[in-house]
Amino acid sequence: MQTMSYQNAAKPKCTDTDNSVQLTIETRKEDLGGFSVRRALPSHDRRMVGPFAFFDHFGPAAFAPGAGPQVRPHPHIGLATISYLFDGEIVHRDSLGFVQTIQPGTLNLMTSGRGIVHSERTENNQDRSTTMHGIQAWIALPDGQEECAPAFEHYPRDDIPQFERDGVSGRVIIGEAYGHISPVNVFSPTLYLECRLPKGSELELPKTYREMAIYVVSGDVQIDQRRYADGIMAVACPDQSLQLAANEDSHVMVIGGDPVGNRHIWWNFVSSSKERIEKAKADWKAQLFEDVPGETEFIPLPE
Repeated sequence: MQTMSYQNAAKPKCTDTDNSVQLTIETRKEDLGGFSVRRALPSHDRRMVGPFAFFDHFGPAAFAPGAGPQVRPHPHIGLATISYLFDGEIVHRDSLGFVQTIQPGTLNLMTSGRGIVHSERTENNQDRSTTMHGIQAWIALPDGQEECAPAFEHYPRDDIPQFERDGVSGRVIIGEAYGHISPVNVFSPTLYLECRLPKGSELELPKTYREMAIYVVSGDVQIDQRRYADGIMAVACPDQSLQLAANEDSHVMVIGGDPVGNRHIWWNFVSSSKERIEKAKADWKAQLFEDVPGETEFIPLPE
């Protein structure tokens, strides 16, 4: 597994004043041990959008009673994970002792800082089938915060602001948009929206963030006369907004914010320092991270 560096990523120039999209990313499928995801970030041509260093779309996937993803304990450094479900349920456990069931519309923000370990398991479904569908995203911590104390915050569904605009409904998961401010605490200017656009509706995205991208969960949206279907991420030109038009009922996620600088990514570790990643690898191999209470398994360091 290679360490990836944001500063080496190809960044096409926005020379056409009529084009507000800098780059189109087609997701690639990743197998997470019997559970397939569509990964938009990091990609070959773009490692990050604002502070977002990782963006996985999983599902919708159906599981028989008693089945479902069982992600064993694994470590993180230098980032905050954002778990957001459209359908299903995941039980989070971490080395701080938190146990939290993630349900649709709620938000889990786990800050790894200098190091945290967590598991994500399907439980409470022994007598019923399960559908799993959602987004797992990481935001890189800015300089001066990479080694902060680990933390965990859970936000109930009703705490996330909702908006209605020209027929479009949405939620301000992180950041500020359309007169609403999310209560979710982050470490640098960050935007994360969920938007549902009925066929024929339009939505202009906020202009207050330096970098921005949209990801089409389902449907078909148009930007600058070009259509983007499900599984596609469109990255805006720097300091540009995007005007979305829905060709059919569409479900879109918006990510963005200000860049946090060069970051290296290896497995579950994000850092401005390659040496720090090497230390994290050695620490996990030697099992020097804190344990997750009640867990006896773990994911070994990849070779």
